[in-house]
Amino acid sequence: MRLPAWNPHPDVWVLFGSIAVLYVLAIRNHERETGEPTSRRQMKLFLGGIGVLWLGAEWPIHDLAERYLYTAHMVQHLLFSWVAAPLIVAGLPAWLLRRMLRPRGLRAVVAFLTRPVVALVLFNGVLLFTHWPAVVDFSVGSEWGHFGLHVLLVGSAFAMWWPVVSPLPEMPPLPAPGQCLYLFLQSLAPTIPASFLTFGTSLIYPVYATFPRIWGISPLTDQLIAGLVMKIVGGAILWTEIAVIFFRWHAQEERDGWDSLKYRNVEHEIRAELTRSK
Repeated sequence: MRLPAWNPHPDVWVLFGSIAVLYVLAIRNHERETGEPTSRRQMKLFLGGIGVLWLGAEWPIHDLAERYLYTAHMVQHLLFSWVAAPLIVAGLPAWLLRRMLRPRGLRAVVAFLTRPVVALVLFNGVLLFTHWPAVVDFSVGSEWGHFGLHVLLVGSAFAMWWPVVSPLPEMPPLPAPGQCLYLFLQSLAPTIPASFLTFGTSLIYPVYATFPRIWGISPLTDQLIAGLVMKIVGGAILWTEIAVIFFRWHAQEERDGWDSLKYRNVEHEIRAELTRSK
């Protein structure tokens, strides 16, 4: 099985390398000025998210998505919106977010777009828009158009994940039960376009039939696999997150209940001792 010829993209390296360097420099300057360190976990999350963006925008995924397979296009979008976006949002320290949102107008816009219902509608609207046949035709024919659509997709994914992973106390995430319900609703929306791809008997994206075939995958089979990736892989990511949130919440509830029970026992013992001393 052969991949397309190696084709590095220096602009991708420069873009994401610059973002990573600026992030690290901002953290070091903040720590030097205030003595407030940023946790290693947050740094790993943010830099990991940037790494995932780089992976999806570089060879071979980028080349496969633009010149050969719609499945690669789908993998690219899943990496950007399901993996990179939550990592980046969770990896932004609160102080850095406050600086970024300092303009009052920008803060108000972000606060509105990250409301759970608005975020769901925004992200899924962008998802449907970026998978519209005419838009897909445009994206594979224009490098800048493709880049702009990816910026739109990632930006809407930031909003979608905000109610789950927000690190900003002023704009906090939903409580754990709300997060589970929110992600459950999000898991339902992509099944509509995924069903059209999986069960379609004709090509939804004819432009991919004009590309060279690779690995013996026909355009219709490519479309079917893309739908399965969207439905199964995307759903697995969301349901894994739901399970993690649920069991973490359950464990916290048990700890809180045990602490409350211990407190009541200690209080009872103190009262009993006071009664005996009288």
